[in-house]
Amino acid sequence: MSFVNPRIHVGDAIESAFNWLTDHAGWLFDAIKTVITGLYDAFNTVLSSPPYYVMIVIFAALALLAAGWRQGWKLAIFAVIGFYFIRAFDQWINAMNTIALVLVSVIIALIIALPIGILAARSRVVSSIVRPVLDLMQTLPGLVYLVPVIIVFGIGPTPGVVSTLIFAMPPGIRLTELAIRQVDPEVVEAGQAFGSSPARILGQIQIPLAMPTIMAGINQVIMLALSMVVIAGFAGAGGLGGQVNEALQTLNLSLGSEAGLAVVIIAVYLDRLSSAIGNRGRVAQL
Repeated sequence: MSFVNPRIHVGDAIESAFNWLTDHAGWLFDAIKTVITGLYDAFNTVLSSPPYYVMIVIFAALALLAAGWRQGWKLAIFAVIGFYFIRAFDQWINAMNTIALVLVSVIIALIIALPIGILAARSRVVSSIVRPVLDLMQTLPGLVYLVPVIIVFGIGPTPGVVSTLIFAMPPGIRLTELAIRQVDPEVVEAGQAFGSSPARILGQIQIPLAMPTIMAGINQVIMLALSMVVIAGFAGAGGLGGQVNEALQTLNLSLGSEAGLAVVIIAVYLDRLSSAIGNRGRVAQL
């Protein structure tokens, strides 16, 4: 190696770091795997055990509850027709596996992202530290996450969940921080003038006023999680991602088309459902 022909073995250093982690923090990774696997199995059992027509009714009812009868009937009809087609494609179990994977990923991502976003909004130091990390998370290709995650957690739903939540987390943090910062300072000052504590101002003033933007961030987390779940099929996560992976390996256009259409139906349903919840929250505030 010379100045003219440089070669920095950054990959070797990263590999050594991961080897050190797996040797000294294996117990932690085993605990994480146990929790994630337990959550995934629980959601998967709830979604896959009932007959498909029962779940279709539940999906339609969720649409009506989220948007109300006047606005939600269209989404309810879409849910009935769309999920019936998924059953007709013979992709029902795979679709439920994918929804379970998305739910676990989104829940864990939001548990991490929302507090970090709030801290970043309240501290310039935290914001300056978090921002470059989020830039790195958003610019790395999704497949890159799979390599270290598979090394740590092996093959199965756990690496799929971990890589998905890492990929989907940044919008939740960014939009939560933006939402809190956009709250009118005069409203916050009024709360302070009445003697409200910082925790009370956050819980009763800032978060309610910021909720529409926070819900937009949650919507983006859901959409990114669903897009990454397909890539996570390469890690043995199963579901529709596994079907797409199998279609790629065997050049099976029929299987790939049916699995892809099932992903689209789920994506549209979850997008409209989360948007409806956000819109109802905005109307309730008004």
